[in-house]
Amino acid sequence: QVQLVESGGGLVQPGGSLRLSCAASGNIFSSNVMGWYRQAPGKQRELVAAVSSDGSTRYADSVKGRFTISRDSAKNTVYLQMNSLKSEDMAVYYCNIRVSLVDYWGKGTLVTVSS
Repeated sequence: QVQLVESGGGLVQPGGSLRLSCAASGNIFSSNVMGWYRQAPGKQRELVAAVSSDGSTRYADSVKGRFTISRDSAKNTVYLQMNSLKSEDMAVYYCNIRVSLVDYWGKGTLVTVSS
């Protein structure tokens, strides 16, 4: 079993910043992919950013240049630094880890972008 605990969501004004954190525990192998997805009301869940255990990253086009994903493998923790937030970034953000082709999800943390 794998558990994911997210933190860092909240209310921020347009143009502001937030940092999300997600700590993983349980049967985590050294080779895995950790990432963040988001789901806005009425929309499908979409990939925001992901980072592999080898450090390679990928981002949704909509967040490139504004969001940065990073991980601390020693702590099994992934971070998402979100800058220059826009109203369209408002969503529930879910932490994800893929271990041996199995996806595990956090409960989600709400990011609200509003003045």
